[in-house]
Amino acid sequence: MPSVTPHATAEAPAPESGAETTLKRDVGVDLDVWIDAPTTLEFQIAVAPHPGAQITESLSFTLNGKEIEATEIIGDHGNRIHKFDAGKGKLLASYSATVIGQADPAPVTEIDLSTYLRPSRYAEADKFFGFAATEFGRYVDSATVLAKVSSWVGTRLHYVPGSSDPIDGAADTLLAGAGVCRDYAHLVVALLRAVNVPARLVAVYAPGCDPMDFHAVAEAYVDGVWRVVDATLLAPRQTLVRISTGRDAADTAFLDNHNGSITLNSAVVRAVVDGNLPNDSIDELVSIR
Repeated sequence: MPSVTPHATAEAPAPESGAETTLKRDVGVDLDVWIDAPTTLEFQIAVAPHPGAQITESLSFTLNGKEIEATEIIGDHGNRIHKFDAGKGKLLASYSATVIGQADPAPVTEIDLSTYLRPSRYAEADKFFGFAATEFGRYVDSATVLAKVSSWVGTRLHYVPGSSDPIDGAADTLLAGAGVCRDYAHLVVALLRAVNVPARLVAVYAPGCDPMDFHAVAEAYVDGVWRVVDATLLAPRQTLVRISTGRDAADTAFLDNHNGSITLNSAVVRAVVDGNLPNDSIDELVSIR
């Protein structure tokens, strides 16, 4: 499929005279995958719908130089899965998008507030009930809990690329004392759920992230709104572009393989803003938009 038309987007209104410049973000990724045997692949690399913003994008998959047609599956929260069968050989996936303006705040549903309180594969909140109650149980309002959990995780973990396994959960991360962005996010999510704050994981493109890569952050329900928290402090939250949302990384992986063996040779992620990166105060409540 050589291109994808904009999904559930509306043209961003032009800024009024004297208003701040409309935020423009350019994001994308190039993936090089070797397929050892015929398989079925699912990619989550296209941005989710951003109602209220303007999105132009392109997406292509080629196997041994020939274009592949992908089926788009729409999941919860607008997650976009591109699925296809592929034979052996060299697969190249390329995606780019320009996002102009900011999206409306993410909606809140009753099923979300139920689902995102439950333990999940990589955010095992039930393992943290006693510990979280001791550490954070004395804080009453969810905004304070969010700030305390984020600070606690950020000061106790060390960001060390390659220090964790793809199958590590929040409990493994706590014991190891180190991890990468998804590990930070899983621990934040598990601790928040353990003290009755609905929380979920979001995969994002993150302008300003260093090292540049797909990024994972936590999103928590605070005073009726989904608020984003990034305990790694690797990128300003105001520039994040939502790719996928779910219980944990099992729902948001950028590539799933369902049969043959594959090797990811390279992944080159791009995410920039037009102009200067915004300042991000850790005391500010921010939503992904």
